[in-house]
Amino acid sequence: MNTALFHPAVQKYIIDNLHADVHKIMLGKSPFEGVSARELAEQIDSRRRSEKKLPTWFAKEGIYYPPKLSVEQTSSEITAAYKSGLMKGRNAIDLTGGFGVDSYYLSKTVESLVHVERNKELSEIAEHNLRILGTDNITFVNDDSLPFLKKHTGRFDTIYVDPSRRVENKKVFLLEETEPNVIDNLGLFFSVAGRVVVKTSPMLDIQAGLKAFKGATEELHVVSVKNDCKELLWVLSAGNHREAKIVCSAIGGERTTRFTFTLSDERNEHISTYARPLSFLYEPDVAVLKSGAFKTIAKRFELLKLGANTHLYTSGDLKENFPGKVFKIVFWEAYREFSRKRTSGSFNVVSRNFPLSTDQLKKKHKLSDGGNDFLLFTTSNDQLVTIRAERIS
Repeated sequence: MNTALFHPAVQKYIIDNLHADVHKIMLGKSPFEGVSARELAEQIDSRRRSEKKLPTWFAKEGIYYPPKLSVEQTSSEITAAYKSGLMKGRNAIDLTGGFGVDSYYLSKTVESLVHVERNKELSEIAEHNLRILGTDNITFVNDDSLPFLKKHTGRFDTIYVDPSRRVENKKVFLLEETEPNVIDNLGLFFSVAGRVVVKTSPMLDIQAGLKAFKGATEELHVVSVKNDCKELLWVLSAGNHREAKIVCSAIGGERTTRFTFTLSDERNEHISTYARPLSFLYEPDVAVLKSGAFKTIAKRFELLKLGANTHLYTSGDLKENFPGKVFKIVFWEAYREFSRKRTSGSFNVVSRNFPLSTDQLKKKHKLSDGGNDFLLFTTSNDQLVTIRAERIS
């Protein structure tokens, strides 16, 4: 850490140039002794990236920012706050502490937390910032997480680990390829803690994850923010003998809608008939779609599915607290009927289980973007249909 960056004049320069061209600043001459142009550009760039993702950090004076890659790879405050609800017990450890965003929120629900980070500068940055943010129950350790655990003599109630999916500057996709390797070291984790929470990419196949963790999964949380799947959170226990609960958590604004089921629920559910569109249309949140709860969600909310491969649902009366988008259907018609006439106006065009993409449909039918109404092109009962609808939630 370069403490010269904390000088009031330097901090003012960073704030004043928050929207300046960082490449131009980097190539120019620094106006401050002891602070390079590259350091100024990095602080400005990383601070700018934090404005929406890390508003608590962005709003606080005296925050020291790491290079942009650390900001890009860190959890958002929204998902970090969600993870804090998965902590149990009095003491926990964050094996992949990084910039410290997860540690900051995890520390709010336990008495003490250990932040482990092998990069010395990043460990110092995290400690500085979290002290600035008022935490006093975090111990900072600059070490490799696995050697630290092997020599640790005490126990933790919960281990949290976000294994790196970038190894030697290459992206990896299998759990066994991440750092640390959570599969090979699961025995080590359970030797010092009864509960392990593992964050993985939302791209990881759920069945592959369940198989890799060999029955240790108590819960799998599929977390989305504004219909964008952000992460999978695996809650593991060495003594688990029950089927994993899958919790689909759709975070939107200040509200989180949850839908919980098991894969057995989904396998044992049967939908034998498919419906024409009725009064209301439902599109599940991406967290539900990622989990594969296609039949279970229809059963729980008493909905009819539009088609075997169409993950849109309908009902005659409005169903409350549905985890996803809800539309009031204005009218619907066969796609061939829609194609025969010229439809004017601006619409939000959506293509779901339809042979043409959204862009192809807009081009073919000369549809303009905008307005409040939606045009949804889909397949209902093996028939191509167009649904005009109003978004109600």
